Amino acid sequence: MNPAQPISTSPLRLGVCPAHFKFADVLAPDENGKLPRHPDGQLKVLTELKQFLADSPVPLSVVPIFTFSGTQKEDLRETLAGIQSLGVTPEAILMINGADPMSPDDEDKFVALSMEIIEIAKSLGIEAVCSTTFEQWMDPAPAKTGADYDAAVTQLVKAHHRIYQEADLANSSIKSWHMEFLRPVEFSTFTNVRSAWDVVKGINEKIGTNFFRVLVDASHCGDSGLTIEDNQNVIREIAAAGALGAFHASVKTTRGCLTTDEGWIDSLLTTCLETGKLETVIVEAFDHTDPGLQPLRDAVAGHGVDTTKGRSYNQLIFDGLVQVEKRIN
Repeated sequence: MNPAQPISTSPLRLGVCPAHFKFADVLAPDENGKLPRHPDGQLKVLTELKQFLADSPVPLSVVPIFTFSGTQKEDLRETLAGIQSLGVTPEAILMINGADPMSPDDEDKFVALSMEIIEIAKSLGIEAVCSTTFEQWMDPAPAKTGADYDAAVTQLVKAHHRIYQEADLANSSIKSWHMEFLRPVEFSTFTNVRSAWDVVKGINEKIGTNFFRVLVDASHCGDSGLTIEDNQNVIREIAAAGALGAFHASVKTTRGCLTTDEGWIDSLLTTCLETGKLETVIVEAFDHTDPGLQPLRDAVAGHGVDTTKGRSYNQLIFDGLVQVEKRIN
């Protein structure tokens, strides 16, 4: 397959979020903000992705990639431009460290860190960004309720609206921003599709357009405490409002092989497809040995189970892509 000439049998964009490459030693920067490289100087994430695309049994068109605040700007630019050179569309997943999006005291820092990545994305003509910018990852705190919850929503709307204005996103290459809630333990408050929709709806009302979208990750929906039917009802509401974002086909709890799922991926993907508003489907799994995810394995029973059955993680993802392509076709 020639990855520079992706072919699709569906109007949907199909892609992979390469979390299985491992955050440690491939995806995440070191203490100096430098991304991991091979001895010959090539970025590991690009060499891994080039081989993955060459071997994939399914043509892919989009790759959301993790972009950590504090990473050297040259490395971020090289990563995003390098993905473009492979013939697929990169999307920047904003990973903002050291600033709580819910806190007014952290607003300036949160905006500044986000803007650094967004400006690079704009300069490369990237059309979509993603983020989990509801809370800080693995920052344990009591869930906000009542007036505290309302205040958090208000602050998140304010901070993201400010980025939208200061980055002049309305007049940029970026056409959408997909916001992803996370499971309990990873987050404390914005842990289901309903709470994510509260924020996204508020931002869009503020700016007067559906620029912000709710990213629906089946794994987080499955771990959220809401039933499949609850999730489906909210997804339909979001889609009817024009704010349905990408769908991530990923397995609850284990984040492993898609065949270990308990019906969440198929049910929620079908619902998203039935709305007629879904544009992008992404397959994602985590490597159960990734040192970068040890805190999550320590905190969540069942996370980090080996579901490979002797396969490489690339092959595990390939199997998932074939399965998902059959569904969307």
